[in-house]
Amino acid sequence: MASANSSTIFVSRIRGLPVLDASGDQVGRLRDVLVQRRAGMLAPRVKGLVVELFARHRIFIPMVRTSSIDALQVVITGVVNTRRFERRDSETLVIDDLFDLTVDRLDHVGKAVIFDVAIQPVRSHDWELSQVALRDVGVARRFGRPGNVTIVDWRDIRLPGTASGQGTEQLLAQLEDMKAADVARELHEMTPERRNEVASALDDTKLADALEELPEDEQVSLISSLDADRAADVLEEMDPDDAADLINELTPDMAEVLLQRMEPDEARDVRRLLSYSEFTAGGMMTPEPVVLPPDATVADALARIREPNLTPALACMAFVCRSPLETPTGRYIGAVHFQRLLREPPSTLVSAIVDTDIEPVSVNAGLHAVSRYFATYNLVNAPVVDGDHRLIGAITVDDVLDHALPADWRGNQLDAPSQEATHDDQRATAPRAGRAVTRGQG
Repeated sequence: MASANSSTIFVSRIRGLPVLDASGDQVGRLRDVLVQRRAGMLAPRVKGLVVELFARHRIFIPMVRTSSIDALQVVITGVVNTRRFERRDSETLVIDDLFDLTVDRLDHVGKAVIFDVAIQPVRSHDWELSQVALRDVGVARRFGRPGNVTIVDWRDIRLPGTASGQGTEQLLAQLEDMKAADVARELHEMTPERRNEVASALDDTKLADALEELPEDEQVSLISSLDADRAADVLEEMDPDDAADLINELTPDMAEVLLQRMEPDEARDVRRLLSYSEFTAGGMMTPEPVVLPPDATVADALARIREPNLTPALACMAFVCRSPLETPTGRYIGAVHFQRLLREPPSTLVSAIVDTDIEPVSVNAGLHAVSRYFATYNLVNAPVVDGDHRLIGAITVDDVLDHALPADWRGNQLDAPSQEATHDDQRATAPRAGRAVTRGQG
Protein backbone atom coordinates (compact mmCIF):
# COMPACT_ATOMS: atom_id res chain seq x y z
CA MET A 1 0.00 0.00 0.00
CA ALA A 2 1.45 3.32 -1.07
CA SER A 3 -0.28 5.62 1.41
CA ALA A 4 -2.88 6.01 4.09
CA ASN A 5 -5.58 6.32 1.42
CA SER A 6 -5.06 2.91 -0.07
CA SER A 7 -6.74 -0.39 0.79
CA THR A 8 -6.52 -3.12 3.38
CA ILE A 9 -3.21 -4.37 4.84
CA PHE A 10 -2.68 -7.63 6.70
CA VAL A 11 -0.50 -7.06 9.74
CA SER A 12 1.70 -10.13 9.14
CA ARG A 13 2.89 -8.53 5.88
CA ILE A 14 4.17 -5.36 7.52
CA ARG A 15 5.64 -6.94 10.64
CA GLY A 16 9.38 -6.27 10.72
CA LEU A 17 9.30 -3.52 8.07
CA PRO A 18 11.79 -0.67 8.56
CA VAL A 19 10.28 2.49 10.02
CA LEU A 20 11.76 5.67 8.51
CA ASP A 21 11.47 9.30 9.56
CA ALA A 22 10.64 12.12 7.13
CA SER A 23 14.31 12.51 6.16
CA GLY A 24 14.62 8.83 5.23
CA ASP A 25 16.65 7.71 8.25
CA GLN A 26 15.64 4.41 9.82
CA VAL A 27 14.13 4.73 13.30
CA GLY A 28 13.55 1.03 13.92
CA ARG A 29 11.32 -1.86 12.81
CA LEU A 30 7.58 -2.38 13.16
CA ARG A 31 6.82 -5.06 15.75
CA ASP A 32 3.10 -4.76 16.44
CA VAL A 33 -0.08 -2.72 15.99
CA LEU A 34 -1.91 -1.29 19.02
CA VAL A 35 -5.72 -1.07 18.96
CA GLN A 36 -8.53 0.12 21.24
CA ARG A 37 -11.77 -1.85 21.39
CA ARG A 38 -15.00 0.07 20.83
CA ALA A 39 -18.59 -0.38 21.92
CA GLY A 40 -21.10 -2.60 20.15
CA MET A 41 -20.14 -4.07 16.79
CA LEU A 42 -17.75 -1.26 15.88
CA ALA A 43 -14.34 -2.50 14.77
CA PRO A 44 -11.42 -1.66 17.10
CA ARG A 45 -9.64 1.58 16.24
CA VAL A 46 -5.91 1.49 15.51
CA LYS A 47 -4.15 3.74 18.01
CA GLY A 48 -0.65 3.41 16.63
CA LEU A 49 2.39 1.25 15.93
CA VAL A 50 4.84 -0.42 18.28
CA VAL A 51 8.32 0.11 16.88
CA GLU A 52 11.44 -1.67 18.05
CA LEU A 53 14.56 0.44 18.16
CA PHE A 54 18.02 -0.99 18.44
CA ALA A 55 18.78 -3.07 21.56
CA ARG A 56 15.12 -4.27 21.64
CA HIS A 57 13.85 -0.98 23.04
CA ARG A 58 10.20 -0.59 21.97
CA ILE A 59 8.36 2.72 21.57
CA PHE A 60 4.89 3.82 20.50
CA ILE A 61 4.14 5.85 17.34
CA PRO A 62 0.57 7.28 17.11
CA MET A 63 -1.21 6.76 13.79
CA VAL A 64 -1.49 10.52 13.36
CA ARG A 65 2.29 10.54 12.82
CA THR A 66 2.22 7.70 10.28
CA SER A 67 2.29 9.26 6.82
CA SER A 68 2.55 6.13 4.67
CA ILE A 69 2.78 2.34 4.75
CA ASP A 70 3.71 0.15 1.79
CA ALA A 71 5.19 -3.27 1.13
CA LEU A 72 8.73 -2.06 1.83
CA GLN A 73 8.60 0.51 4.63
CA VAL A 74 6.65 2.66 7.06
CA VAL A 75 7.24 6.43 7.02
CA ILE A 76 6.49 8.61 10.03
CA THR A 77 6.58 12.35 10.69
CA GLY A 78 7.12 14.59 13.69
CA VAL A 79 9.13 14.17 16.85
CA VAL A 80 9.58 10.60 18.09
CA ASN A 81 8.99 10.02 21.79
CA THR A 82 11.60 7.42 22.76
CA ARG A 83 10.03 6.58 26.12
CA ARG A 84 9.67 2.81 26.47
CA PHE A 85 6.29 1.47 25.37
CA GLU A 86 4.06 0.10 28.11
CA ARG A 87 0.70 -1.38 27.21
CA ARG A 88 -2.32 -0.41 29.31
CA ASP A 89 -5.04 -2.83 30.40
CA SER A 90 -7.57 -1.39 27.95
CA GLU A 91 -5.28 -1.80 24.93
CA THR A 92 -4.84 -4.77 22.62
CA LEU A 93 -1.78 -5.75 20.57
CA VAL A 94 -2.72 -7.37 17.28
CA ILE A 95 0.19 -9.81 17.02
CA ASP A 96 0.73 -10.57 20.70
CA ASP A 97 -2.94 -10.76 21.73
CA LEU A 98 -4.98 -11.68 18.65
CA PHE A 99 -2.81 -13.98 16.55
CA ASP A 100 -3.61 -17.67 17.36
CA LEU A 101 -6.57 -16.61 19.53
CA THR A 102 -9.63 -18.91 19.43
CA VAL A 103 -12.82 -16.99 18.63
CA ASP A 104 -16.48 -17.69 17.92
CA ARG A 105 -17.68 -17.33 14.34
CA LEU A 106 -20.97 -15.51 13.95
CA ASP A 107 -21.46 -16.29 10.27
CA HIS A 108 -21.87 -19.98 11.10
CA VAL A 109 -21.71 -22.27 14.12
CA GLY A 110 -18.25 -23.12 15.33
CA LYS A 111 -14.95 -21.77 16.54
CA ALA A 112 -11.88 -20.68 14.62
CA VAL A 113 -8.35 -19.49 15.28
CA ILE A 114 -7.11 -16.08 14.14
CA PHE A 115 -4.28 -16.47 11.65
CA ASP A 116 -3.97 -12.82 10.56
CA VAL A 117 -5.72 -9.47 11.00
CA ALA A 118 -6.12 -6.65 8.46
CA ILE A 119 -6.13 -2.91 9.15
CA GLN A 120 -7.77 -0.35 6.89
CA PRO A 121 -7.81 3.46 6.73
CA VAL A 122 -11.26 4.96 7.15
CA ARG A 123 -10.17 8.62 6.93
CA SER A 124 -6.96 10.62 7.19
CA HIS A 125 -4.76 9.15 9.96
CA ASP A 126 -7.72 7.10 11.25
CA TRP A 127 -7.49 3.32 10.89
CA GLU A 128 -9.47 0.37 12.19
CA LEU A 129 -9.42 -3.42 12.06
CA SER A 130 -11.35 -4.59 9.01
CA GLN A 131 -10.88 -8.29 8.22
CA VAL A 132 -9.70 -11.44 9.95
CA ALA A 133 -8.01 -14.47 8.41
CA LEU A 134 -9.25 -17.61 10.21
CA ARG A 135 -8.47 -21.30 10.20
CA ASP A 136 -10.78 -23.88 11.72
CA VAL A 137 -10.03 -25.26 15.16
CA GLY A 138 -8.26 -28.60 14.95
CA VAL A 139 -6.83 -28.06 11.45
CA ALA A 140 -3.16 -28.94 11.65
CA ARG A 141 -0.52 -26.84 9.92
CA ARG A 142 1.52 -28.50 7.24
CA PHE A 143 5.09 -27.49 6.53
CA GLY A 144 4.53 -24.25 8.43
CA ARG A 145 1.42 -23.34 6.42
CA PRO A 146 -1.90 -22.56 8.07
CA GLY A 147 -3.99 -24.94 5.97
CA ASN A 148 -7.40 -23.72 4.78
CA VAL A 149 -7.79 -20.02 5.60
CA THR A 150 -11.07 -18.10 5.47
CA ILE A 151 -11.18 -14.31 5.41
CA VAL A 152 -14.19 -12.76 7.13
CA ASP A 153 -15.29 -9.31 8.23
CA TRP A 154 -14.32 -8.30 11.76
CA ARG A 155 -18.03 -8.17 12.68
CA ASP A 156 -18.35 -11.89 11.87
CA ILE A 157 -16.34 -12.96 14.93
CA ARG A 158 -16.70 -12.58 18.68
CA LEU A 159 -13.65 -12.40 20.92
CA PRO A 160 -13.56 -14.19 24.26
CA GLY A 161 -14.93 -12.12 27.13
CA THR A 162 -16.91 -9.64 25.00
CA ALA A 163 -20.31 -10.39 26.48
CA SER A 164 -22.36 -7.36 27.42
CA GLY A 165 -21.48 -5.64 30.69
CA GLN A 166 -20.77 -2.29 32.29
CA GLY A 167 -17.14 -2.81 33.29
CA THR A 168 -14.30 -0.40 32.74
CA GLU A 169 -13.37 -1.93 29.39
CA GLN A 170 -16.82 -1.37 27.91
CA LEU A 171 -16.94 2.16 29.28
CA LEU A 172 -13.56 2.90 27.69
CA ALA A 173 -14.86 1.56 24.39
CA GLN A 174 -17.81 3.96 24.61
CA LEU A 175 -15.62 6.92 25.52
CA GLU A 176 -13.35 6.20 22.54
CA ASP A 177 -16.01 7.50 20.13
CA MET A 178 -17.10 10.51 22.16
CA LYS A 179 -16.03 14.09 21.64
CA ALA A 180 -13.71 15.62 24.23
CA ALA A 181 -16.47 17.67 25.92
CA ASP A 182 -18.64 14.55 26.29
CA VAL A 183 -15.73 12.53 27.74
CA ALA A 184 -15.12 15.39 30.19
CA ARG A 185 -18.78 15.31 31.22
CA GLU A 186 -18.59 11.57 31.86
CA LEU A 187 -15.43 12.01 33.96
CA HIS A 188 -16.96 14.95 35.82
CA GLU A 189 -19.95 12.85 36.92
CA MET A 190 -17.82 9.96 38.25
CA THR A 191 -16.61 9.55 41.80
CA PRO A 192 -12.96 10.59 42.20
CA GLU A 193 -11.91 6.94 42.57
CA ARG A 194 -13.78 5.86 39.44
CA ARG A 195 -12.52 8.92 37.54
CA ASN A 196 -8.91 8.10 38.37
CA GLU A 197 -9.41 4.45 37.37
CA VAL A 198 -10.84 5.37 33.97
CA ALA A 199 -8.31 8.14 33.37
CA SER A 200 -5.42 5.78 34.05
CA ALA A 201 -6.66 3.53 31.22
CA LEU A 202 -7.62 6.23 28.68
CA ASP A 203 -5.50 6.99 25.64
CA ASP A 204 -3.07 9.90 26.24
CA THR A 205 -4.61 12.06 23.51
CA LYS A 206 -8.19 11.36 24.57
CA LEU A 207 -7.36 12.14 28.21
CA ALA A 208 -5.48 15.31 27.24
CA ASP A 209 -8.42 16.58 25.18
CA ALA A 210 -10.86 15.81 28.01
CA LEU A 211 -8.63 17.48 30.61
CA GLU A 212 -8.82 20.74 28.68
CA GLU A 213 -12.61 20.66 29.14
CA LEU A 214 -12.64 19.94 32.88
CA PRO A 215 -12.71 22.47 35.75
CA GLU A 216 -9.28 23.37 37.08
CA ASP A 217 -9.62 21.54 40.40
CA GLU A 218 -10.50 18.31 38.58
CA GLN A 219 -7.62 18.82 36.16
CA VAL A 220 -5.23 19.08 39.07
CA SER A 221 -6.74 16.06 40.83
CA LEU A 222 -6.52 13.89 37.72
CA ILE A 223 -3.00 14.82 36.67
CA SER A 224 -1.83 14.36 40.27
CA SER A 225 -3.29 10.84 40.35
CA LEU A 226 -1.09 9.69 37.45
CA ASP A 227 2.50 8.57 37.78
CA ALA A 228 4.99 11.23 36.68
CA ASP A 229 5.89 9.66 33.31
CA ARG A 230 2.24 9.20 32.33
CA ALA A 231 1.34 12.71 33.49
CA ALA A 232 4.19 14.12 31.37
CA ASP A 233 2.94 12.16 28.33
CA VAL A 234 -0.56 13.60 28.76
CA LEU A 235 0.76 17.15 29.17
CA GLU A 236 2.71 16.76 25.93
CA GLU A 237 -0.54 15.95 24.11
CA MET A 238 -2.27 19.07 25.43
CA ASP A 239 -2.06 22.42 23.69
CA PRO A 240 0.99 24.20 25.17
CA ASP A 241 -1.07 27.06 26.58
CA ASP A 242 -3.49 24.66 28.29
CA ALA A 243 -0.59 22.60 29.62
CA ALA A 244 1.00 25.77 31.00
CA ASP A 245 -2.25 26.75 32.73
CA LEU A 246 -2.51 23.30 34.34
CA ILE A 247 1.14 23.15 35.40
CA ASN A 248 0.81 26.55 37.01
CA GLU A 249 -1.94 25.14 39.24
CA LEU A 250 0.41 22.47 40.65
CA THR A 251 2.88 22.84 43.49
CA PRO A 252 6.24 24.17 42.27
CA ASP A 253 7.99 20.89 43.09
CA MET A 254 5.49 18.76 41.19
CA ALA A 255 5.44 21.20 38.27
CA GLU A 256 9.22 21.00 37.94
CA VAL A 257 9.18 17.18 38.10
CA LEU A 258 6.68 16.99 35.24
CA LEU A 259 8.53 19.56 33.14
CA GLN A 260 11.72 17.53 33.59
CA ARG A 261 9.91 14.37 32.39
CA MET A 262 8.44 16.02 29.29
CA GLU A 263 10.20 15.97 25.93
CA PRO A 264 12.65 18.92 25.84
CA ASP A 265 10.95 20.70 22.92
CA GLU A 266 7.51 20.43 24.53
CA ALA A 267 8.82 21.53 27.94
CA ARG A 268 10.63 24.50 26.41
CA ASP A 269 7.38 25.82 24.90
CA VAL A 270 5.55 25.45 28.21
CA ARG A 271 8.33 27.12 30.20
CA ARG A 272 8.29 30.06 27.80
CA LEU A 273 4.54 30.52 28.31
CA LEU A 274 4.97 30.34 32.08
CA SER A 275 7.39 33.27 31.92
CA TYR A 276 4.56 35.64 30.91
CA SER A 277 1.85 37.08 33.11
CA GLU A 278 -1.31 35.01 32.67
CA PHE A 279 -3.64 37.79 31.55
CA THR A 280 -1.35 39.11 28.83
CA ALA A 281 -1.08 38.10 25.18
CA GLY A 282 2.07 36.12 26.01
CA GLY A 283 0.28 34.18 28.74
CA MET A 284 -2.73 33.34 26.55
CA MET A 285 -1.02 32.49 23.26
CA THR A 286 0.04 29.19 21.75
CA PRO A 287 3.66 29.01 20.53
CA GLU A 288 2.76 26.79 17.56
CA PRO A 289 1.01 28.88 14.87
CA VAL A 290 1.28 28.23 11.14
CA VAL A 291 4.47 29.99 10.00
CA LEU A 292 5.66 30.26 6.39
CA PRO A 293 8.74 31.78 4.70
CA PRO A 294 8.24 34.59 2.15
CA ASP A 295 9.05 32.26 -0.77
CA ALA A 296 6.34 29.74 0.17
CA THR A 297 3.52 29.34 -2.34
CA VAL A 298 -0.22 29.28 -1.85
CA ALA A 299 -0.05 25.51 -2.41
CA ASP A 300 2.50 25.23 0.41
CA ALA A 301 0.28 27.26 2.72
CA LEU A 302 -2.84 25.21 1.98
CA ALA A 303 -0.91 22.00 2.62
CA ARG A 304 0.10 23.34 6.04
CA ILE A 305 -3.37 24.39 7.14
CA ARG A 306 -4.77 21.01 6.08
CA GLU A 307 -2.71 19.26 8.74
CA PRO A 308 -5.20 17.31 10.89
CA ASN A 309 -3.59 18.21 14.22
CA LEU A 310 -4.32 21.93 13.74
CA THR A 311 -7.39 23.37 15.41
CA PRO A 312 -9.80 25.24 13.10
CA ALA A 313 -8.89 28.53 14.81
CA LEU A 314 -5.15 28.08 14.18
CA ALA A 315 -5.72 26.84 10.63
CA CYS A 316 -7.62 29.93 9.56
CA MET A 317 -4.49 32.13 9.42
CA ALA A 318 -0.90 31.66 8.25
CA PHE A 319 1.89 34.03 9.27
CA VAL A 320 4.78 35.01 7.00
CA CYS A 321 8.15 35.55 8.71
CA ARG A 322 11.85 35.67 8.02
CA SER A 323 13.96 32.71 9.06
CA PRO A 324 14.05 31.03 11.54
CA LEU A 325 10.49 29.78 11.27
CA GLU A 326 10.26 28.27 14.76
CA THR A 327 8.98 30.73 17.35
CA PRO A 328 10.48 33.11 18.18
CA THR A 329 10.88 33.61 14.45
CA GLY A 330 12.82 36.10 12.40
CA ARG A 331 11.13 39.41 11.62
CA TYR A 332 7.34 39.17 11.28
CA ILE A 333 6.11 40.25 7.82
CA GLY A 334 2.36 39.76 7.87
CA ALA A 335 -0.63 37.42 7.86
CA VAL A 336 -2.61 35.58 5.19
CA HIS A 337 -6.17 34.43 5.84
CA PHE A 338 -7.13 31.01 4.49
CA GLN A 339 -10.02 32.49 2.47
CA ARG A 340 -7.53 34.61 0.53
CA LEU A 341 -5.42 31.49 -0.09
CA LEU A 342 -8.45 29.74 -1.59
CA ARG A 343 -8.93 32.58 -4.08
CA GLU A 344 -5.36 32.67 -5.41
CA PRO A 345 -3.52 30.42 -7.95
CA PRO A 346 -1.47 27.68 -6.24
CA SER A 347 1.82 29.05 -7.59
CA THR A 348 1.35 32.54 -6.10
CA LEU A 349 3.89 33.50 -3.43
CA VAL A 350 2.34 34.18 -0.03
CA SER A 351 4.54 37.26 0.32
CA ALA A 352 2.56 38.81 -2.53
CA ILE A 353 -0.80 38.49 -0.77
CA VAL A 354 0.13 39.36 2.82
CA ASP A 355 -2.47 41.44 4.65
CA THR A 356 -0.38 44.26 6.15
CA ASP A 357 -3.46 45.97 7.63
CA ILE A 358 -3.65 43.39 10.43
CA GLU A 359 -1.44 44.78 13.16
CA PRO A 360 0.17 42.17 15.44
CA VAL A 361 -0.54 42.08 19.17
CA SER A 362 2.21 43.07 21.60
CA VAL A 363 3.29 40.27 23.92
CA ASN A 364 2.52 42.43 26.95
CA ALA A 365 -0.97 43.51 25.82
CA GLY A 366 -3.55 42.88 28.55
CA LEU A 367 -6.76 40.85 28.35
CA HIS A 368 -9.01 43.82 27.65
CA ALA A 369 -6.72 45.15 24.91
CA VAL A 370 -6.64 41.72 23.28
CA SER A 371 -10.44 41.44 23.51
CA ARG A 372 -10.84 44.84 21.81
CA TYR A 373 -8.38 43.72 19.13
CA PHE A 374 -10.51 40.70 18.22
CA ALA A 375 -13.67 42.80 18.18
CA THR A 376 -12.02 45.43 15.99
CA TYR A 377 -10.57 43.10 13.36
CA ASN A 378 -13.33 40.44 13.52
CA LEU A 379 -10.74 37.63 13.73
CA VAL A 380 -10.47 34.29 15.49
CA ASN A 381 -6.65 34.15 15.40
CA ALA A 382 -4.13 36.93 16.03
CA PRO A 383 -0.30 37.15 15.75
CA VAL A 384 1.73 37.99 18.86
CA VAL A 385 5.13 39.69 18.52
CA ASP A 386 7.89 40.72 20.92
CA GLY A 387 9.78 43.99 21.12
CA ASP A 388 12.02 43.00 18.19
CA HIS A 389 8.95 42.37 15.99
CA ARG A 390 9.52 38.61 16.01
CA LEU A 391 6.50 36.31 15.94
CA ILE A 392 6.38 34.41 19.22
CA GLY A 393 2.93 32.86 19.01
CA ALA A 394 -0.73 33.34 18.19
CA ILE A 395 -3.86 33.93 20.28
CA THR A 396 -7.13 32.29 19.30
CA VAL A 397 -10.53 33.62 20.33
CA ASP A 398 -11.19 30.57 22.50
CA ASP A 399 -8.05 31.42 24.51
CA VAL A 400 -9.48 34.89 25.17
CA LEU A 401 -12.89 33.52 26.19
CA ASP A 402 -11.26 30.99 28.48
CA HIS A 403 -9.59 33.81 30.41
CA ALA A 404 -12.55 36.21 30.31
CA LEU A 405 -15.20 33.81 31.62
CA PRO A 406 -15.58 33.10 35.37
CA ALA A 407 -13.24 30.57 36.92
CA ASP A 408 -16.02 27.98 37.40
CA TRP A 409 -17.57 28.23 33.93
CA ARG A 410 -16.43 24.75 32.92
CA GLY A 411 -17.95 23.19 36.03
CA ASN A 412 -21.26 25.00 35.45
CA GLN A 413 -21.31 23.86 31.83
CA LEU A 414 -20.69 20.23 32.79
CA ASP A 415 -23.25 20.29 35.62
CA ALA A 416 -26.09 21.88 33.65
CA PRO A 417 -25.25 22.12 29.92
CA SER A 418 -28.85 22.55 28.82
CA GLN A 419 -29.32 25.63 31.04
CA GLU A 420 -26.08 27.38 30.09
CA ALA A 421 -27.85 29.87 27.84
CA THR A 422 -30.13 31.02 30.70
CA HIS A 423 -27.16 32.21 32.74
CA ASP A 424 -25.46 34.39 30.13
CA ASP A 425 -26.49 37.51 31.99
CA GLN A 426 -24.87 36.22 35.18
CA ARG A 427 -21.42 35.69 33.69
CA ALA A 428 -18.75 38.04 34.95
CA THR A 429 -16.48 39.77 32.53
CA ALA A 430 -13.64 40.00 35.05
CA PRO A 431 -10.63 37.67 34.68
CA ARG A 432 -10.54 34.34 36.48
CA ALA A 433 -9.14 33.98 39.97
CA GLY A 434 -5.38 34.16 40.30
CA ARG A 435 -3.15 31.09 39.93
CA ALA A 436 -1.67 29.11 42.78
CA VAL A 437 1.77 29.98 41.42
CA THR A 438 2.11 33.56 40.16
CA ARG A 439 3.69 33.93 36.76
CA GLY A 440 6.48 36.36 36.18
CA GLN A 441 6.08 39.25 33.84
CA GLY A 442 7.47 38.52 30.38
